[in-house]
Amino acid sequence: MVKMEPATDLAPGYEIVIEPNRGWLRIAWREMWEYRDLLVLLVRRDFLSKYKQTLLGPAWFILQPLLTTVMFVIVFGRVAQIPTDGIPAPLFYLCGLLAWNYFAQNVTAGATTFTANTQLFGKVYFPRLIVPAATIVSNLFAFVLQLAPFVVVFGYYKLFTDAGAAISIDWRVLLVPLLLLQTSLFSLGVSLWMSASTAKYRDLVHLNQFIIQLWLFATPVIYPLSKIPARLEWLAWLNPMAAVVEAFRITLLGRGTLSFGCLVSSIVLTLAAALSGIVIFQKMERTAVDRV
Repeated sequence: MVKMEPATDLAPGYEIVIEPNRGWLRIAWREMWEYRDLLVLLVRRDFLSKYKQTLLGPAWFILQPLLTTVMFVIVFGRVAQIPTDGIPAPLFYLCGLLAWNYFAQNVTAGATTFTANTQLFGKVYFPRLIVPAATIVSNLFAFVLQLAPFVVVFGYYKLFTDAGAAISIDWRVLLVPLLLLQTSLFSLGVSLWMSASTAKYRDLVHLNQFIIQLWLFATPVIYPLSKIPARLEWLAWLNPMAAVVEAFRITLLGRGTLSFGCLVSSIVLTLAAALSGIVIFQKMERTAVDRV
C-alpha cells in the first residue's frame, strides 16, 4: 500500500476562506486577478470559436465591415444621398462601423452569458464577471482586424485622391484608447442588463437582437451628428454611442461635430450603465443557473 503524504507546498498557516458575496456592488477584484488564467482561456475560446470550421477564418472580420460599407455607400450615399460632412463616403461609414461593430459584438455575445454558459456555471465556481469581460477582450482582436481596411482606405484617399485634403490625423488619435475604454464599459453595462433579462425570460434574446438593429439607426453611423435637427438633439444626448461614434471620426479623420455637453452626458450615462449592470448581474447570478 502506498502511503499518501500530506501536501507541503502551502505556507504554514495558509487557509482558504469561502464566503458569500455580501454586496451587489462588491466586486472581488483580487479573486478575478487570481482567475486571470481562466480569463485568457475564455478569450482564446471566444476568438477561435468565431472562425473555427469556417472558409475564410479571421478574414470575415475584415470582409464584414467592407461589405457593409459597400452597401451603405450604395443605399445611403448614392440612392438616399445622405451627406457625410465632406468626408469620403467609404471612410465615413468605415470609421462609424469601427466603434459600432465593437459595441454591437460585445452586447450580442454578452447578452447570452447565462444561457450560453449554464453547464459551466453549474459545475464549477469562478467569478461570473470573467465571462462577459472575456468577450469584451476577445472582441478587441476583431476591432484591430477591422481597423486594417480603414487604414488602407484612408491611405488611398490621403495619397492618391483630392478628397484626402478633407481628412487628417493629429494628436487626437491618442484619445482612441479612451474611446475604446468607454465603449467597453458601456457595452459591458448593456450586456449585463441583457444577460440578466434573458436568464429570466429566454425569449428576450430575440428582442435584444431587434434592439441592436434599431439602435444602429439611432446612432450617427450612416449620417453625421451635425444633421440631427435641433429639436431632436436631446436624443443624441441620451445615446452614449452617438458621442462615441462622432468622437471616433474626430480622432481618426479630423472631422466631426461634438458638443461638450453631449460628451459629458455620454460619459455619465456610460458609468451609470456599467455600475447598474454590475448590480443587476451580481443579483441575478445567485439564482440564474436554477432559472436557465
